Amino acid sequence: MRIRFYDGDRESLRHLFREADHSDEAIDGYMPKGEVLVADDGAEMVGQLLLIPTGEAGVEEVKSLAVLEPRRGTGVGRALVEHAAERARGRGASRLLVSTAAADTDNLRFYQRTGFRMLRVDRDVFGPDQGYDGIVIDGIPLRDQVWLDREL
Repeated sequence: MRIRFYDGDRESLRHLFREADHSDEAIDGYMPKGEVLVADDGAEMVGQLLLIPTGEAGVEEVKSLAVLEPRRGTGVGRALVEHAAERARGRGASRLLVSTAAADTDNLRFYQRTGFRMLRVDRDVFGPDQGYDGIVIDGIPLRDQVWLDREL
């Protein structure tokens, strides 16, 4: 597996962005921003990470991270996060942010295992007005957003 900067047509990665986000409306809003890293396994892209500036000095955000289902739990996500941390650090960043759904306990566990710590919860972020209608993850309604950060 190889992690690399991706400078191709981002629309061709939409299937990967959809692995991480249920709302095409939300994806359309952030997909053009920042830089995309991809994980290649031979000719197949098995994961992507979108790293964007936050506007706050020294802080960058992992806006989207996805790994294809058959490759989850094999280190692809961790490799993408570590590569993103190195790139951000190389630009002078001292902190990474990431957010995920409070209902997605697998993501919360993953991010904590990769060095992120809980920062705050924003309530009622995910709803029909944002393109998230009636979504339930592991029996938990999708509503709240959890922010985590990691010192670099």
